[in-house]
Amino acid sequence: MRTTIDAGGRVVIPKDIRDLLGLTPGQTVDVAALDGRISIDVTGVGMHLENRDGVPVAVIDDEVPALTTTQVRAAVEQLRR
Repeated sequence: MRTTIDAGGRVVIPKDIRDLLGLTPGQTVDVAALDGRISIDVTGVGMHLENRDGVPVAVIDDEVPALTTTQVRAAVEQLRR
């Protein structure tokens, strides 16, 4: 799929791809140059480990919106293919 770079250096990710990956406005992505190509990767959720009752527990750093039932069903359906 082709897209363009505007004068400000911004690249528009086509809506079909944004929807497929669940990308939302303001979401952070990692951008890198790899072997002469541009790589754009969805960033994971920032987290750290806390010790709770002697057990390490992963705790997210920022609030993450809950998935809707529709999003969960779509993800399951995509994984089944």
